Amino acid sequence: MPETKSPIADPYENLLIEILTEVSDLREQIEVNADKRLKKYQEYFPEGQFSESALNLAHYLAMRQFDLRHLQDRLAQSALTSLGRAESSVLSTFDILIDILHRSTDKTYVSKQKNISALNFNRGHLLLKQHTKDLFGSSHGHGKSHIMVTLSTEAAWNYDLVKSLFEKGMTCARINCAHDDTEVWTQMIHNIRRAETEMELSCRILMDLAGHKIRTAEIMPGPSIHPIKVEKDSSGKSLSPAYLILTTDINSDSTNKTLFRISIPSTAAKHFVPGQLLGLIDHNNKSRQLKIEKKLSNHDWLVSSEKSAYLVSGSTFKIIKEHKHKKDSINDSFNFGHFLGAPQDIRVFKNQLLLLTTEEVLGQPAQYSGEELISPAQIGCTLSLAISKLKVGQQVWIDDGKLGAVVEDITTQGALLRATIAKPSGVRIQSDKGINFPDAVLDLPPLTDKDLNDLDFICANADLVGFSFVETLSDMDFLIKELAKRQASTLPIIAKIETNLAVKNLPEIILSSIGRHHLGIMIARGDLAVELGSARLAEIQEELLWLCEAAHVPVIWATQVLESIAKKGIRSRPEFTDAAMAVRAECVMLNKGPYIVDAVEALMNVMVRMHEHQRKKFSRLRALHW
Repeated sequence: MPETKSPIADPYENLLIEILTEVSDLREQIEVNADKRLKKYQEYFPEGQFSESALNLAHYLAMRQFDLRHLQDRLAQSALTSLGRAESSVLSTFDILIDILHRSTDKTYVSKQKNISALNFNRGHLLLKQHTKDLFGSSHGHGKSHIMVTLSTEAAWNYDLVKSLFEKGMTCARINCAHDDTEVWTQMIHNIRRAETEMELSCRILMDLAGHKIRTAEIMPGPSIHPIKVEKDSSGKSLSPAYLILTTDINSDSTNKTLFRISIPSTAAKHFVPGQLLGLIDHNNKSRQLKIEKKLSNHDWLVSSEKSAYLVSGSTFKIIKEHKHKKDSINDSFNFGHFLGAPQDIRVFKNQLLLLTTEEVLGQPAQYSGEELISPAQIGCTLSLAISKLKVGQQVWIDDGKLGAVVEDITTQGALLRATIAKPSGVRIQSDKGINFPDAVLDLPPLTDKDLNDLDFICANADLVGFSFVETLSDMDFLIKELAKRQASTLPIIAKIETNLAVKNLPEIILSSIGRHHLGIMIARGDLAVELGSARLAEIQEELLWLCEAAHVPVIWATQVLESIAKKGIRSRPEFTDAAMAVRAECVMLNKGPYIVDAVEALMNVMVRMHEHQRKKFSRLRALHW
């Protein structure tokens, strides 16, 4: 009996032939378009030879010029690769697919598998793994992603905190140069290196250049009372003491700038020894004690308080001298020096006006006569130049998007803003909060004078340098040249993607850099959310991950990861979902907070579990417990 053909054999074979033609043409076009793109970056590669990673990124960008959704559907229906995981090795994915299609449609076909591009899936994956190790060192055996922690000032004097972060899984410590100074940074680094030695674990140090972080300026002070706030848990138990500095030289620039400083007479400081107590009566007529922790310098002493208090400018304190059975006060009493009160409360509601002024003008709340508005609330901007660049109708965002506004008018006093986004209870405007101008072209230099000064310290002490607000190829050129001037050409750069323009120029930033410098990318989701909007950020962070995987460039997933735990000790289910998504990056960054050790432990837990299930976009089908 003659053999009969299956009624679906011919149509299926015809479909495969059709797909083969389309895929082959597409591969050819990808190579042509990639070559065109790469030509303008030849000078950035030694002897004009493009690296495997640069070639693959160019191929990926060329592939993504086409809408492949219809082709993907037909490939999936034919039980073939849908090209959805081609990022790390584009051409070899096409070559293997074409080889399979030839085998399926031509019995006389001789496989060219041996000639398929060497940059196969495993090669791309290995390159990314090696580049990650170059930047962050070896992981501590908790999965593939590294954990970066932004250090608080406390890490300068609290070695136990640093050690605890090591124990929970920190592999990279971030020092933000927008805060503290070289004296504090030096002590932080000392504690990190000490922990490395004692625990026999490695930890890279990233130091972030502050860049042109445009912030709200100082606010007019209120009554001369300084609140000391002690963090407490839900039961009212104190979690850690509050700290401040007592100084005999209030004008000194050599000590910590983060903690509140109060001047005291030098005659009082002569009696200070670690562990000693100072007794006082606060503004609310409550008896309080300050404990002398340690001497920071010739004129500065670190002190702590176990209870919240309200210190009054010029008020009296006594040194408590401990005996075996009782505590006595030294007969002499002393007075705190005079200090300014806490900033006045500025609160802005939707549809209200806010005047954005130059930095020299102190912020203050709106002024009323009865119900009539005399003058709107005002706040200064640390970059006065930005105000002159604004135009009516442009957007302004303050404090990571908590307050949204549009420019209603430009006056001799500044930019008059109309609040368009604010919660029903209003937004409290504080100093040192970020301001974003997504519609304005500011034309700022890549680095500030402060950045250049900080760079000297960074080159001598850090393992990685964070480049804030990088936006263009010329920005990268500038920093690379500054590193060369300091004999630090091997210091890896972490380019922080924080603006819409940076997103747009990311392919150029990568292609102009990876041939001559070690590079990592930080997805700074806080500023990006303000610039792009939260909905657009959701897709952009995916696209950035794909793009960097194609370039085999490690990614740091940053901003508000497990923020509720770090700041408040509260576990938020949506944040755990976000953290689970974050493990597709090579490194996840946590911000500082009183519960940061708990946050690192929680993130580690998520990482270990998720790495069993997923690597990048690739779902790993381990056996389920069901």
